[in-house]
Amino acid sequence: MFTDTHCHLYHEYYEDLDVVRENANKNGIKNAINNGIDQKTNEEVLNAIKVNDYMYGAIGIHPECVHDYKEEDLKFIEEHINDEKVLAIGEIGLDYHYEKTSKKEQMELFERQLKLAEKYDKPVVIHSREATQDTIDTLKKYKVRGVIHSFSGSLEVAKIYIKMGFLLGINGVITFKNSNIKDVYAQIPLDKILLETDSPYLTPHPYRGQRNEPMYIKDIALFVANLKNISLEELSKITEENIHNLFFKNC
Repeated sequence: MFTDTHCHLYHEYYEDLDVVRENANKNGIKNAINNGIDQKTNEEVLNAIKVNDYMYGAIGIHPECVHDYKEEDLKFIEEHINDEKVLAIGEIGLDYHYEKTSKKEQMELFERQLKLAEKYDKPVVIHSREATQDTIDTLKKYKVRGVIHSFSGSLEVAKIYIKMGFLLGINGVITFKNSNIKDVYAQIPLDKILLETDSPYLTPHPYRGQRNEPMYIKDIALFVANLKNISLEELSKITEENIHNLFFKNC
């Protein structure tokens, strides 16, 4: 059994969440962590985890939403951070690919959410794109733990994050034929990784071009198991223990 530790199961993308759940169950995916990115999706995540027994949630404001959030949105996160089945603050972080002119505003938003994570001892789900050094420097200011979502950096950067106590999220990118990230993950200990889909994005090979779903965790897991020369059972045992230690240790 596996868990999809990062997905975006919103009605905008999925009108058939019951089918998504059935597909996941058939492929040995027992749980999914649904991540919000703004006020609308945070509310949707909270509603979804109440009615879907297999689903947990993370709520946060994504750096790409830096121009649209309100003060009340941060208050909302704080009010609900200890709700049942809310496991983390996320997806949060820095993104300089699309938002090069808003670095200062992103940093302020990022730090305010890290302060909440530190205050309530909640893990964080970190988005970092073309902002590695600023992400590392900012995280070092706070006593937080979490996962670097969709990690695709160098081995050197991976070791820095791991030394800081963070896990690294592996998704469908590792299966892409033009991706070299598998060479990095081949050298990363299994107890430092989590499996994720980032649904509906980043569908793994050979399903690229189709909508991603939590069920494809099994394909990612099979690729990683082959890369590490271990069984799916062993990979499941290790990654599920990683999930427990990060998200459920204080539950």
